[in-house]
Amino acid sequence: MSGQRRTATRSEHALEDLDGAALSYAARFAEQSEGRRRDHLRDELVQLALPFAGRLARRYRGRGEPLEDLEQVARLGLVKAVDRYDPERGSFTAYAAVTITGEIKRHFRDRTWGVHVPRRLQDLTIEVSQATAVLTSELSRSPTVAELAARLETSEEDILAALESAAGYTPASLNGPVGDDGPAELGDMFGALDADLESVDDRLTVSGLLYRLPARERRILAMRFYGNYTQSDIAAEFGISQMHVSRLLSRTLTWLRQAMLTDTPPRWESTGAPPEPPDAVTVSVDRADGRVQVGIRGELDRSAAERVRCALVDVVCAAGTDEVLVDLDGVGFIDAAGIAALLASHEAARRAAVRLRIADPQPYVRRSLIVAGLAPLFT
Repeated sequence: MSGQRRTATRSEHALEDLDGAALSYAARFAEQSEGRRRDHLRDELVQLALPFAGRLARRYRGRGEPLEDLEQVARLGLVKAVDRYDPERGSFTAYAAVTITGEIKRHFRDRTWGVHVPRRLQDLTIEVSQATAVLTSELSRSPTVAELAARLETSEEDILAALESAAGYTPASLNGPVGDDGPAELGDMFGALDADLESVDDRLTVSGLLYRLPARERRILAMRFYGNYTQSDIAAEFGISQMHVSRLLSRTLTWLRQAMLTDTPPRWESTGAPPEPPDAVTVSVDRADGRVQVGIRGELDRSAAERVRCALVDVVCAAGTDEVLVDLDGVGFIDAAGIAALLASHEAARRAAVRLRIADPQPYVRRSLIVAGLAPLFT
C-alpha cells in the first residue's frame, strides 16, 4: 500500500510540475546538438505528460469512439505539442491542452463519420443538435425548421441539409437484421429487378421498324401514343374518318408485331395508292446555279446501296463544279450498306477535288450518319 501511495504521489507531482519539466526540456534541448540526446529528452517529456493526455482523452469517452482510439489520438496531439513547444509563448500545459483537444475534435470530424460530409455541414450539424436541445427545453416541444434557422441565423435550406447530413454520422448497416424474427437483412429491402431493361431490345427494334413505315402511318402512331391524341383528333387532322384511323392503327400495329417476330420484315402493303416498295430507290439529278443537286428517295439499304453508290460516283466524276449536294430528305431508312455507299461517294469526290455535302437528313438517318462520322458533310 505504501508503494502504491508513493507512486500516486509521484504521478500527481509530475502532473503539477509539467510546466517546469517542459521549461527544463526546452533549455536542455537547445543545448544539445542534433542526435540521439535530443530524441531522448523529447521521449522523456512525452512519457511524463502521457497521464495528462489520457485525462483529456477520457473527457470524450461515451461518444461512440473506443477510449483506446481516443487515447492514441491524444498521444499524437501530445507529440505534436512537444515538437512545436516554444517556452516564450506561454505555459506548456495550456498549449498542450489546446493541441490535444483540437486533435481529438479533428478525429471526430474526419474519422468518425460513416459517409463524407463537408466540414461546413459537420459544424452546422453540431450547432443544430445543440440548438435543438436548448429550444426543446425552452418550448417544451421539438422546434421547427424555421425556429432553428432563426436561432442559428441561417437559411432553412441549410438547416434541412444539416438534419439530413446528421444521418451520415452513423448510417445503418445494410447487413443489419430487419425485425426480431427471420434472417432478413436491411439490404434485402432495397433494389429490385428493372423491368424496363427487358424492353430495351424491343425498343431498339421498334425504333428501326418505324422508319420503314410510310410517313402518314408514322405520324399517326406518334400522335396516338406520344401526343395522346384521340382517334377523332387524328381523323380531323388528316381529313379522314375515325373508323379509317382505327383501321390504320390496327394494321400498323399488326405489321409491327409481325416484323418483330421475323428476321426479315414483311413488305408494307397499303390500301389505296400503294407506296413504292422498300427497294424502289430513285435518284434524281438537278443542275442549277453552277451546283449539282442529287435527290434520293426511298430506303437506302443493302439492295439499293450499290445502285446509289454508282449513281453518286458518276455524278461526282462528271460534276464540273466544286460542290455536289446530296438531298436525303426522302430517305426514311439507311443501313450500313447505305452508309458505305455515301462514304465511297465522299472518297470519290475527294479524289476529284469536289466537295460532297449532305442536306436535310431525317432524324433517324441523321443519327446514323453522325455515328458513322459523316457529320462534317452536313449543310
